[in-house]
Formats: sequence, C-alpha cells, structure tokens
Amino acid sequence: MVITSKDNDLIKHIRKLKEKKYRDEFGEFVVEGAKMIEEAIHEQAEIKYIVVCDDCRTESSMTQEQLYDIAKYECIYVSEKIFSLITDVVAPQGIMAIVAKPMKTENKIDYKADNFLLLDNIQDPGNMGTILRTADSLNMKQIIVSNGTADCYNSKVVRSTMGAIFRVNVIERDLEKVIKEMNKRQIKIYGTDLKTDKTIYDVDYQKTAVIIGNEANGVSENILNLVNEKIKIPMSGKTESLNAAVATGIILYEIQRRSL
Repeated sequence: MVITSKDNDLIKHIRKLKEKKYRDEFGEFVVEGAKMIEEAIHEQAEIKYIVVCDDCRTESSMTQEQLYDIAKYECIYVSEKIFSLITDVVAPQGIMAIVAKPMKTENKIDYKADNFLLLDNIQDPGNMGTILRTADSLNMKQIIVSNGTADCYNSKVVRSTMGAIFRVNVIERDLEKVIKEMNKRQIKIYGTDLKTDKTIYDVDYQKTAVIIGNEANGVSENILNLVNEKIKIPMSGKTESLNAAVATGIILYEIQRRSL
C-alpha cells in the first residue's frame, strides 16, 4: 500500500515532527538520506519505521547492503507528492527514518570525563551540527548545552552532524548549576571572552570545561561570573571574532594537541 493522502494520520504525525515541541512530546525526530539512516542502523538507534518514496527511484542511490539492512525495519511507502510534503531537503533521496530520541534517564552527565564542552545559547543550527561533528571527531561522548541552545534534533542540525548525533550525548541543563557542581568536583572552568588578555595557549587543560557562547553576544555575563578563567583565541588580523563552530574546533583541537 502506498500513502497518497496528506490527511493520513502518519503523514500528519511526521509533519508535526518539524517542530521542537512535538519532537519533545513524542520523543522522536526525523533522519533523512541513505547515509544517515545507515549511521542510525550502525549505531543501533531505535528506528520506529522507515519512510520510502515509492516513485522517487530511491533504490538507485543505495547499495544492496543498505537495502538489505533497511528491509529489516517496518517500511512505509508514500507517493512522491506526499514525500515532498514531509521532507526538509531541497533534493531529497526519497528515504527517511523516524527515530526515537534517547530517554531522559540516559542523559546523565559523566563527570569522570577528562574534558567537557558547554554551549551557552548557541542559536544557529548549522553551528550546532558542526560543533557536534567536531566533538565526535575528537571522540567526545557528551556536550552540555543551556536550555536556550538550538535543538540538536532539528533536521538541519541532524543532517550537518553527519551521524555524530547518534554518538554524542547532548545534555540540556541549567549551566549555572552544572558549573557549580563542576567546581565541587575540582573541574576547572574556562569561559571564552574577547575582552580577556589570556589566550587558549596560556592555560592548562587537565580536567577542564570550556564554555562557548552565543554567536552574537558570547558567553552570558552570569555564566562568565562563575568561571575560573576567561580565555580567547589570539588573532593577528583585523577580524575581531570567529564563527562559533570554528572557534570551538580550534579550542578542542588545542586541548587534543596537549593530550598527545
């Protein structure tokens, strides 16, 4: 059976998942494209079902192994017209999966980690996705974000993570409470701030947390007041600041370099 009506309950449900409040309510998010679905399968994500465009020639863009893996799940077939209503991609491959979000009980901060990344109100989905991908490249297993940070299950974020969304635990918390708890555990907190003279090369990164701030305003003042030290990336050119994702990459790789 091929779904051809936009009034189908399942189609209505998938369209609702474009909004954060419904992703939170149902505990689900959308993953698009053969490669991302392959990553979800490989990382043993809980795939509820897979939606396939019946007349989009989906199979031509997939390997036999991918087709075999996908066939193990419940597949829902829809017309090309209906798929165009539920996709967020300009040139879709004609396949998507509805995946369960990790249970909140699984979202516990591992304070035994060597280093931590905290995001204070990052807003751009592209930045959020790139930061997740960068953290994954360094084998970081968790990122702690403020309540106002862009939703990591936004479709644009999910796509830009290139699979990192299934490997990096994104934990939403009140950063002030997290910082106070880290101080109790003798974890040193560095906040990024353009006004300081101390650079990322002037500090030690043994058991530390780095806070990256909002694209326009940086780390909020109430959070900066709680950090142990403020740091910045030195720049010799006329540019005064860097993209949040770029800055995160530079700092994380400096931390990685120190540990080698």
